[in-house]
Amino acid sequence: MNAEQARLKDASWKKWGPYVSDRQWGTVREDYSANGDAWNYITHDMARSKTYRWGEEGIGGICDNEQLFCFAVALWNKKDPIIKERYFGLSNPEGNHGEDVKELYYYLDNTPTHSYQKMLYKYPQQEYPYNLLVDENKRRTRNDREFELIDTGVFDQDAYFDVFIEYAKNTQQDLLIKITVHNRGNADAALNVLPTIWFRNTWAWGYDDYQPQLSADSHGVIEIYHKSLGQMWLNAEGPSGLLFCNNETNNQVLYNTGDDKQFHKDGINDHLIHGADTVNPKNIGTKAAVNFDINVPAKQSVTLRLRLSQNASNGFGDFDKLFAARKQEADAFYADLSKGQTDIDKMMVQRQALAGMLWNKQFYYYDINHWLHGDPAEPKPPARRINSRNSKWTHFNTRDIISMPDKWEYPWFAAWDLAFHCIPLAKVDMVFAKNQLSLLIKDWYMHPNGQLPAYEWDFNDANPPVHAMVTWKIYQQDKAANDGKGDAFFLERIFHKLMLNFTWWVNRKDESGNNIFEGGFLGLDNIGVFDRNATLPMGEHLEQADGTSWMAIYSLNLLRIAAELAESNKAYNDIASKFFEHFIYIAGAISNIGDNNEGLWDDTDGFFYDQLRLPDNNTQKMKIRSIVGLIPLIAAELLDENDITNNPIFSNRMKWFSENRPDLASLVSRWNETKAPGKHLVSLLRGYRMKSLLKYLLDENEFLSKYGIRSVSRYHLDHPYQVMIDGMEFSIKYTPAESDSGLFGGNSNWRGPIWVPINYLLIEALHKFFLYYGDDFKIECPTNSGNFMNLQQVANELYSRVSGLFLRNEEGKRPVFGDCNKMQHDPEFKDYILFHEYFDGDTGRGLGASHQTGWTGLIAVCM
Repeated sequence: MNAEQARLKDASWKKWGPYVSDRQWGTVREDYSANGDAWNYITHDMARSKTYRWGEEGIGGICDNEQLFCFAVALWNKKDPIIKERYFGLSNPEGNHGEDVKELYYYLDNTPTHSYQKMLYKYPQQEYPYNLLVDENKRRTRNDREFELIDTGVFDQDAYFDVFIEYAKNTQQDLLIKITVHNRGNADAALNVLPTIWFRNTWAWGYDDYQPQLSADSHGVIEIYHKSLGQMWLNAEGPSGLLFCNNETNNQVLYNTGDDKQFHKDGINDHLIHGADTVNPKNIGTKAAVNFDINVPAKQSVTLRLRLSQNASNGFGDFDKLFAARKQEADAFYADLSKGQTDIDKMMVQRQALAGMLWNKQFYYYDINHWLHGDPAEPKPPARRINSRNSKWTHFNTRDIISMPDKWEYPWFAAWDLAFHCIPLAKVDMVFAKNQLSLLIKDWYMHPNGQLPAYEWDFNDANPPVHAMVTWKIYQQDKAANDGKGDAFFLERIFHKLMLNFTWWVNRKDESGNNIFEGGFLGLDNIGVFDRNATLPMGEHLEQADGTSWMAIYSLNLLRIAAELAESNKAYNDIASKFFEHFIYIAGAISNIGDNNEGLWDDTDGFFYDQLRLPDNNTQKMKIRSIVGLIPLIAAELLDENDITNNPIFSNRMKWFSENRPDLASLVSRWNETKAPGKHLVSLLRGYRMKSLLKYLLDENEFLSKYGIRSVSRYHLDHPYQVMIDGMEFSIKYTPAESDSGLFGGNSNWRGPIWVPINYLLIEALHKFFLYYGDDFKIECPTNSGNFMNLQQVANELYSRVSGLFLRNEEGKRPVFGDCNKMQHDPEFKDYILFHEYFDGDTGRGLGASHQTGWTGLIAVCM
């Protein structure tokens, strides 16, 4: 056991971590408008003056696990109109493809206890091009690329600072902070570096008027006291001075109304930029900054050191030694994790991917009852808010550390994203992964009706039900690591709540009661020709191949978990049988078995499609070749012989179906026979249909890209799908990169790009099929190539292609960087990886949210 693994045994090592959001403005939590216009209620420009109710933001920020006290780094290059205290980006209405951060920063290293952390922020030396970024993106249309910071030319002559922010823990509450500023330019450059500390404002809302305090002692050390945290000190080595103000809203600036408060939240900004008398000369307050006014010589660096601890005398004599030790321990932790791997590039990408997963933890605080009704000390919210978004979730109340998809673009959890995050997180911290999976099934998250909250903008939406799948996977991983002893309490606890959620799906998302499910957008924002959440004018509703397949997958996952639990508790035998029966009937429904032969399989095309259920009860296939029709491949599970023979209820029910409903039994692949030693395969697809889907999947003119599986077939580039519904024409074509559709704000695209989680699930399914069929089952890969592979080889080929998004290719380029020469070749850019939301289906260029969109972290397990 290495040092970091040993620290993981003690939860107190996680008290301090990177739990500060990258963006708090523009979030639903901070929106108290009447019309739910979160993006305009608090803007980036307002954020420096507005005190937040529910959380805090900063650059490279850390805080305690209740976010009572925060630390982050602010900067001023002497030219900007404002201090750089937070990342700048466009709101959803401003961007030509929705919201988008317009900064360059990278999460480079992190350990699961946050004993060592490192990130990089690139800061231009010339005035930051705020107006240019806004104006140019406003000018561009959805058919144009996004205009990014690197496109403005501010990095072209290397006149910028590389600001490395590092943290190392001596003990649980003794934090060493190192800020190294590199001047990459050819001339000396001045810079204010402003390490900033502040208390989250908990006193202004009318519940508890206790106000903690920061003050300077006689030696220039900042004394910190909070009744819940105790006494701490921030010691800085050689600053130019200290600046104090208060974490209070500047009402005069924002609303042209005075108040009785002084030295507001924007006081340090106004003092430095304008010379205003807005910092407290008494050196006390609830927000403070250490001012390092430095000059960085050309092509050289300056290192600044600080220490946050419970001992005022903790200085810098052992600072470098402690930092070096923590860095070496981080190296040892990751070396153990990648044993057997010799590819340096792969190890680097994997480590940065996992670092991003760990940096994207965030303190998430949201009490919907208080949010809807307002706080005693604040003006009463508009009456119509009481029926606004999430108003049916008044039980929801959380203050947790949660893995976020992207702390700027998506600084809130999303149900299926969070489940996927747990797969790479389990690789480094099994306890945290289990904790995250357990969150959404808690009574103060899960709705009393059994629904899991989808995401902050609308808890009522439905994300694909993947929690059971990931729970089972992590349970197996944990069991293997503990000599075959699984965490039955973890498994059983989640299983009971997921049965309630499964019932919610059955009762709410099968409108016709025919085992064909709806579900709405199901996380695939604009994959259809119209908004899949919409109610159509004439009462049509969409029966979904993905929704139905997800429910088949859900049934198999719960079946597998019940079979495991039945080994020690026979009461689970009939529950396993129940979910097998659900699976059989869903298989029949999706596969054209029933009185009306109206399933989702199209025998002519050999593909699954969504279909419209019309008011006269007829149906119309929506013949879009998309991953919607590939999701049935994922509905596969291997059962041990013992799972069946030791469960007479289950085995008898299987026998009954075989004898009495052979029409249904014949649809399900190989469940009643073993091929691999002691293994039964339960799958939606028998050989013919599996081969048909794989032919599409592995065709480079359809789904198979050089970098993985596309979300929509390239066939639709030249053959757009068009349909008339209620006199309106809808269409969809293959769009490999940025979205050309305004559905869901236009900031994501499922009409062609590559998404890592779907690729991951398809690869895992191929692996299961191989474990059953072995080397006997081979398929042409790519289609029409004449090259035949077994299914494990196909899985490996897909792993290789998806990993190739990030790795240097034969030309020395990383496809994720697209055609950006500076990122491809500059030594100060080329090895810093951005883990994007999705990727161009033809070139592999990274798109969408860029700072470790959480499920892209799955690449860490692909490496």
